[in-house]
Amino acid sequence: MRYARQVLLDGWDVSAQVRLKASTAIIVGAGGLGCPASETLARAGVGHIHLIDDDTIEMSNLQRQTLFTASNVGQNKAETASEVLNQINPLIEVSYSMQRLDAQSMDDLSDLIAQKRHESLVPHSADHSTILLLDCTDNFAIRQLLNEISVVERLPLLSASAIAMTGQLALYEPYKNTGCYYCVFGEILTNKSVEQNCANSGVLASTTTVMGNMQANLALQYLGLGHNPLSGQLLNWDGKHMSQHNLRFKRDYSCKVCAGQIG
Repeated sequence: MRYARQVLLDGWDVSAQVRLKASTAIIVGAGGLGCPASETLARAGVGHIHLIDDDTIEMSNLQRQTLFTASNVGQNKAETASEVLNQINPLIEVSYSMQRLDAQSMDDLSDLIAQKRHESLVPHSADHSTILLLDCTDNFAIRQLLNEISVVERLPLLSASAIAMTGQLALYEPYKNTGCYYCVFGEILTNKSVEQNCANSGVLASTTTVMGNMQANLALQYLGLGHNPLSGQLLNWDGKHMSQHNLRFKRDYSCKVCAGQIG
């Protein structure tokens, strides 16, 4: 009964719901994007959600980070979000890591991926993974690490960004020779002078909610149906003018991240 309205959808049936139950969403960042994305995935029935964030909740976060209230200020974001998600849907497994993704913690993430592959009742294939990496950060260095993990582990990377009244979204599948995050953004990832985030540029409360739920929408289609409606495309959303357009991208065969890893 919990998922009855999803099962009624055209093209979505009990089999799709079972695939969701057997899937894992690893979400890096439990803030403006991670809160709405993880909540929707939890309500929809994704079997395991793992949150990674070392940050603590501040009063300024409450404007857009929808899983938190004033009583949570000072608490760890990943831990608090995990507790809320468990209350929202006790039928799924929610876990968390209170750490920042960096070169030292990448091994922990690789171990988690190996564990979830071993536990999965649905086999990992070249066309469809039961594990999805969600980039819900606002930090280029972390995105670079996530992209490297995506390439090395041959996992899809669903990356979203939100700033001011604009957002971007893409689901990268580098193991299909369609390109990785670095193929699209290249040296921008190492140029700190162009890095923008909510703290230095501001963001409307609705922007992160819209982009986080668009990220969740794409995650559900991928995990439940094995479908990537944005294959080879970068979605750009403009909230000020209520417009959207997609840009096509291709693999950069000289990419310093995926060129040596993907045949």
